Amino acid sequence: MQHRIVVLGAGYTGAITAGRLARRLRPEDVAITLVNAEPDFVERVRLHQLATGQDLTPRPFGEMFAGTGVRLRLARVTGVDVDRRTVAVTDADGAGELEYDTLVYALGSGWNDLGVPGAAEHAHEIAGRAGALRLRERLAGLAAGQPVVVVGGGLTGLEAAAEIAEARPDLDVALAARGGLGDWLSAKGRAHVRKVFAGLGVTVHEHTAVTAVAADHVTTADGASVPAAVTVWTTGFAVHPIARATGLEVTGTGQIVVDRSMRSVSHPDVYAVGDAALAMGPGDKPLRMSCASGVPTAWQAADAIAARLTGGKLPKVPLRYFNQCISLGRKEGLIQYVSADDRAVRAALTGRIAAVYKELVCKGAAWGVANPLLVPAPRRRVVRERADAVAPANAPA
Repeated sequence: MQHRIVVLGAGYTGAITAGRLARRLRPEDVAITLVNAEPDFVERVRLHQLATGQDLTPRPFGEMFAGTGVRLRLARVTGVDVDRRTVAVTDADGAGELEYDTLVYALGSGWNDLGVPGAAEHAHEIAGRAGALRLRERLAGLAAGQPVVVVGGGLTGLEAAAEIAEARPDLDVALAARGGLGDWLSAKGRAHVRKVFAGLGVTVHEHTAVTAVAADHVTTADGASVPAAVTVWTTGFAVHPIARATGLEVTGTGQIVVDRSMRSVSHPDVYAVGDAALAMGPGDKPLRMSCASGVPTAWQAADAIAARLTGGKLPKVPLRYFNQCISLGRKEGLIQYVSADDRAVRAALTGRIAAVYKELVCKGAAWGVANPLLVPAPRRRVVRERADAVAPANAPA
């Protein structure tokens, strides 16, 4: 009887987990089902490009996983019952249910409006493909000279503001950041961001908290009104809400608490990867929500599941950082080198070479998802039943 592995969500982490499991386990021993609401892989790290009118390479899951043994289920996840080991889904034919022996929760995150009045009604987000397409349509309809305000001075905000300003130099683009511009970067990194933004004509409102959003302006904490025909909200991410209702142990933010192998500390047959998981990195600091964090957690979870099912040794994938890759339009970029726990160091790449570096990183990540079997690995046989393969939840990982 095949061991049933169900992976929820086919973003970077879910798709990589499914493909890596298919590469490590024999298809006669396991049934791997990847559940996703959309039929195509979305390169989330490029959604600021999609929003500015650029077309992304289509990556249908049907082609990516053909011949791998991974079964794609196009459906929306509506619930998880961890006691019955079932997943409730809705697809074109209506409601249904999937049973699992091992579950990988990779539903990721969406945008976080932080409860700011008017943000949900009037702001645009680029945390998902649908939001990026709505912003794309709205930006295309703007006349020259109209103001666009990007709220949020993190990586996503910097990339969105630069991309919009480069693609539409006729617009009045501004960035509102709670802190200083790129204040987490090295001195070289901060100076480069300022230089690029000045060249693109981006107005920067530093140390500015946006407290309300209206159809034609945003209001700041000091009562100022900043004109905004379009507001782009990039203040962070919120995890998918389903995890809170599952019975899994979660944090106050709804992330699933996992051990070093990405296994739920409360339910040993459930793993969580990417933004959905509270995974600890160097110095016992939580990993930030990002592709840089998520991909190693996917590797770790897939390898741990395979090891437990085949009686192998549990792996230890390094969960650490090396750099932060920031695109600043199509011609400029910044590669900020960081310590293992994500603190900026002095070294940084800037300019065209950094833009090429970032592009190679993005292409490499998408290639890894799209070609799950091209990296050779021995497929091992499941040597014992699931009840013997999965250790108690409180066992050391």
